[in-house]
Amino acid sequence: MFDLTGMTALVTGASGGIGSSIARGLAQQGARLALSGSNPSKLRSFREELNDEFGHDHVEITCDLSNKEQVEHLIPATVDTLGKIDILVNNAGITRDNLALRMKDEEWDEVIRINLEAAFRLMRAAVKPMMKARFGRIVTITSVVGAAGNPGQMNYAAAKGGLTAMSKSLAQEIATRGITVNCVAPGFIRTAMTDQLNDAQKGAINAKIPMGRMGEGEDIGAAVAYLASWEAGYITGQTLHVNGGMAMLG
Repeated sequence: MFDLTGMTALVTGASGGIGSSIARGLAQQGARLALSGSNPSKLRSFREELNDEFGHDHVEITCDLSNKEQVEHLIPATVDTLGKIDILVNNAGITRDNLALRMKDEEWDEVIRINLEAAFRLMRAAVKPMMKARFGRIVTITSVVGAAGNPGQMNYAAAKGGLTAMSKSLAQEIATRGITVNCVAPGFIRTAMTDQLNDAQKGAINAKIPMGRMGEGEDIGAAVAYLASWEAGYITGQTLHVNGGMAMLG
């Protein structure tokens, strides 16, 4: 099940903690990947690692998502390199946390530009070749924060909530073309960043999670692989919450 052999995928933020787990999950199921990010050396190293482990001749495409011209070039570059694009995973994102009264315009603008606007531009561009092929999978990584909110993250919550609403709208527009559009909303996932927390901080977080622990990157990778598969062809406009029961959202 969930065999992605013969499919191609673009993953943004591919060398990060969750991004690398998503890329690994797709590669493990047989997809050939275009790995995108802003750090060329990290991308190259990760690509070589994937090629050694799974084969498929994966490629890397550097892109600064804050640069509109580079974003507009990313889908055409993926199609030129891989020959087609079957799966788009909008994973890249940043945080610029601050309380509302202290939040600077730049902190708002940067998060919206990279987390929300860049995803819109990539979706809009990817839909064209997908419609021509009458097949496509668009999966966007949102967050429990986009549904539940979080103090100090008005910008991030607005972007993540916007991604969900945007995905639902696009899903309705292109459902008859064989293209699905869904979201995966992680809760607390163990990454290099959360590993820096002390035991008391980790304990406070785990106490909020019915399963009593943070999730792993592989949990997100598996969710994305499922939504990208043929088997998920009748699922669109949905958000799959992967949070250990921390927020039981419909």
